[in-house]
Amino acid sequence: MNPGDLFEYLLRLGDDALIAAQRLSEWSSRAPEMEEDVALANIALDQLGAARLLLTYAGEVEGAGRDEDALAFLRDDRDFRNCLLVELPNGDGRPDFGVTMAKLLCLSAYQHLLYERLVGSTDDRLAGIAGKAVKESAYHLDHSSLWVVRLGDGTSESHRRMQHALDEIWPYTYELFESDDLTRRVAEAGVGVDPSTLRGAWHSVVDGVLRAANLTMPSDPWRPTGGRTGRHTEHLSYLLGEMQVLHRAHPGATW
Repeated sequence: MNPGDLFEYLLRLGDDALIAAQRLSEWSSRAPEMEEDVALANIALDQLGAARLLLTYAGEVEGAGRDEDALAFLRDDRDFRNCLLVELPNGDGRPDFGVTMAKLLCLSAYQHLLYERLVGSTDDRLAGIAGKAVKESAYHLDHSSLWVVRLGDGTSESHRRMQHALDEIWPYTYELFESDDLTRRVAEAGVGVDPSTLRGAWHSVVDGVLRAANLTMPSDPWRPTGGRTGRHTEHLSYLLGEMQVLHRAHPGATW
């Protein structure tokens, strides 16, 4: 298939994982309990590992001499292709564990279904990456599901806050399933997945968790979009400013 299409598709997958990893790492030393501090750090490392494999492959496909570090640290926000969901802050003004778990539930349910399908990709390299990531995403989904149920079906205060978190991030989930010419081409080639085909299964998975948590699935019609084409929220600029500062301050530095 067209190398340009594969490069763009790999960026979408890799950037989702990279930005999710950066957001999750912000919980280091701030989680509600020590065990959760370790769990979130491990999930962030899983996402980072997937991002490294995907961006390394993307750099090779591009053939312009950019490696995983160049793609992660030397692109501006308009060059990133991640969905808007992963760049959202962990809370408004201060970290909110409910927001993080709502985001992780929606993202991991999507990624798990996506990687399950990509295991059958005609691209052996991508299928191999998906084979590793699908096992990790299954844990991410299980972990976030347990917390959403624990908080949603807990006290009246935890239920209120979990519902509020879900309502806050829900509009950004629609973008996960947007299809365009690129996704249709990679799907027709047997390399990638048309995300619109994942919506029904994702809805069933998330709905099951929300029912167990006594939470109401939001119905906000607002559907922000743009991440796949480089139109992001202001939050990504701040995130990249922190993530990229060391590499940009000391270009070419090695340990």
